[in-house]
Amino acid sequence: MALTRSYKSLEVTPATPTIGANVTGIDLSRPITPEQVAEIRRALLDHQVLFFRDQKRIEPALHIELGQQFGKLHMHPTLPHLEGFPGILVVHADENSKGHFGPMWHSDVSCDAEPPMATMLQIHTPPPCGGDTLFAGMYAAYADLSPAMQRFLQGLAAQHQYPFGIPSPSDPPAPRAEHPIVRTHPETGRHALYVSRLFTTYIVGLSPGESRSLLSHLFAHIENPYYHVRVNWQKNDVAFWDNRCTQHLAIWDYKPHTRTGHRVTIQGDKPFFRPDPSP
Repeated sequence: MALTRSYKSLEVTPATPTIGANVTGIDLSRPITPEQVAEIRRALLDHQVLFFRDQKRIEPALHIELGQQFGKLHMHPTLPHLEGFPGILVVHADENSKGHFGPMWHSDVSCDAEPPMATMLQIHTPPPCGGDTLFAGMYAAYADLSPAMQRFLQGLAAQHQYPFGIPSPSDPPAPRAEHPIVRTHPETGRHALYVSRLFTTYIVGLSPGESRSLLSHLFAHIENPYYHVRVNWQKNDVAFWDNRCTQHLAIWDYKPHTRTGHRVTIQGDKPFFRPDPSP
């Protein structure tokens, strides 16, 4: 049976049976049609993260326009955007950097009350080696938990807090929010784990010891490579991922080399849990 699924204007080939797909047949550096937007959205819902190879550089104005075709853009609460292009976040690390984007497993800005729905990143300058990004599928991670653990988690919420502090006292307080540990995807109806090592600080209603133990177990479970797909960036590759059912980790193993690109992030809605309908 052929793995590649052909749409009218693109082809989608799974990268693994669990998560990820490679997309061909579309040039994101040019305006795309509503039909192509619908096809990309369908592929995203099916595969959770999409990789667009052999792309040309997307100019900032078009990158913003492209993101807006999937929804209102999300503005990061603390990080600066590209000058003249609010909505574009510059992803950059080089030999002088003290840190980098995405140092631990996370779903983007889950500390917001309405966290991002999706993120689209184009890497303009990949390092000559290293610099991969890993993505983890939270549908599969949830499905592999025991039924007893699934039932227990469905009644719990966790606190998510921005982990890096705020640059100056004049800035607003660091964002924080409570979200269900098991999240229902608003478009697919599937259940996904929604805690991460970067943002989740404690589980509401449990003792500190219970919370630490359970979160440690869930973090280790999420980080199992059986749920992962890995992208080795080439120049101008684009990744488009669904933050509602994935996590990702950017590996900083390329210092002193440079890795830089632009990303737009699409606003989501408030996470919720809805039980499966009774049989």
